[in-house]
Amino acid sequence: MNSSKMLDTMVGLFVVAGLLALFFLGMNVSNLSSFGGEKGYTISARFTNSGGLKARSPVSVAGVRIGRVQSITFDHDTFESVVQMLIEPQYKTLPDDTSASILTSGLLGEQYVSLQPGGSEDFLIQDSEIDITQSALVLEEIIGQFLFKDEDKEE
Repeated sequence: MNSSKMLDTMVGLFVVAGLLALFFLGMNVSNLSSFGGEKGYTISARFTNSGGLKARSPVSVAGVRIGRVQSITFDHDTFESVVQMLIEPQYKTLPDDTSASILTSGLLGEQYVSLQPGGSEDFLIQDSEIDITQSALVLEEIIGQFLFKDEDKEE
């Protein structure tokens, strides 16, 4: 009888540990592992196409995450998407001629903003705007261009 209760207790603990592991994995995958209280400075960039970029997507330099996308809005005057990024305070030495690109991690992975530092001696500060940007490449558009390009050659 004691052996049965001990086995039930062990199975219960194993199930609880598994559920906790799944919860933390889900939080990390959905970029919700840190809530509020984030400090740093905000910069923005304008893109003609922000693709599948989402709020809380990573912002990186040389493959190192230095911040997150805060919000993505639409500018009704220029018809561009405006991406607000929160950069962690220890990365306050980004040159003001830094460029921004929207890239995809892997073939079909999540999109993120990659920053390429320039050579200026002045730095990005709160509410700076990055002027040099490269929009997201949309896989469907690339495939469509490839298919239509081949059709033109056949005629």
